[in-house]
Amino acid sequence: MLQTPYYLIDKSKLLSNMQKIAYVREQSGAKALLALKCFATWSVFDLMSQYMDGTTSSSLYEVKLGKLKFGGETHAYSVAYSDDEIAEVLAHSDKIIFNSIGQLQRFAGASASHVRGLRLNPQVSSSEFIIADPSRPFSRLGEWDADKVMEVIDQISGFMIHNNCENSDFDLFDRMLGQIEERFGNLLERVEWVSLGGGIHFTGEGYPIDRFCARLRAFSEKYGVQVYLEPGEAAITMSTTLEVSVLDTLYNGKQLAIVDSSIEAHMLDLLIYRQSAKMAPCDGPHSYMVCGKSCLAGDIFGEFQFDRELAVGDRLSFVDAAGYTMVKKNWFNGVKMPSIAVRELDGRVELVREFGFDDFVNGLS
Repeated sequence: MLQTPYYLIDKSKLLSNMQKIAYVREQSGAKALLALKCFATWSVFDLMSQYMDGTTSSSLYEVKLGKLKFGGETHAYSVAYSDDEIAEVLAHSDKIIFNSIGQLQRFAGASASHVRGLRLNPQVSSSEFIIADPSRPFSRLGEWDADKVMEVIDQISGFMIHNNCENSDFDLFDRMLGQIEERFGNLLERVEWVSLGGGIHFTGEGYPIDRFCARLRAFSEKYGVQVYLEPGEAAITMSTTLEVSVLDTLYNGKQLAIVDSSIEAHMLDLLIYRQSAKMAPCDGPHSYMVCGKSCLAGDIFGEFQFDRELAVGDRLSFVDAAGYTMVKKNWFNGVKMPSIAVRELDGRVELVREFGFDDFVNGLS
């Protein structure tokens, strides 16, 4: 049995998502790029690359990772490129997407022979959190003035639009895409490809996937463009668990269980968005607040029900633990970083990465 904590990626569950992505590609004509900002654990790229067209990135290092470890198409995007990285970005990408007209013009010479795109901001989104809303007031993410974009339309061949965030509502997606068409339709007619970004939860249970495919195909045919999708969480949803062990139990008005992990260090989005972790459903009579081992007072995974009292050494499993976890994990408090393990399609569990004291030391100076 592996020593906790560790992330466990189940390839059979990952495969289920990949098959849905393949279906969307076939039925809609859209291409699918893995969003590395959400999930970049390259030890399972061997499987994912069979069902997806490539990767999209948010930085030089992600561009290089996608090119070297995933293959296929490699789209480069960044909120802002610096002079000392643009050459490497171009060398490792098939398309480069600029966040602003200013960046497009600044690197016009360097990127003259490259396929170029520009990010549009439609000023509408599905985000419930202002911190994650790309269309928030005064957003720096993309150009919103269609007239200004038209002035540089001859310098680009495509657009990237990312305004879906945790969106499992097809009707909302459809409505927002209609608003994009109303606002930017004359621009869309002038380009060859359009990426609709990520955040569309089309691999989730009950999602009307055939309506989604039909909408994508109609959009593609109307404007004569190749549509791209950039699934992040949709690609890895429900594929991974965070396995932990109980280190201590105590009572302080509630039953508490302390585990050998930390939301601040290992599931940071729970802290940022003030959400609880997910655990396999249990309707038992014993309620526990499961807490992390860091010194942060709010290091709490959530409250859960169990069929028996918890004891030191018990193993717990948090589900749906892949998205924005391994890419954000950190060394807060020097808490041991979770290993990464993969359950292969034949059921074998392979430990693919461990982190130790040397990793902690080498991340500092």
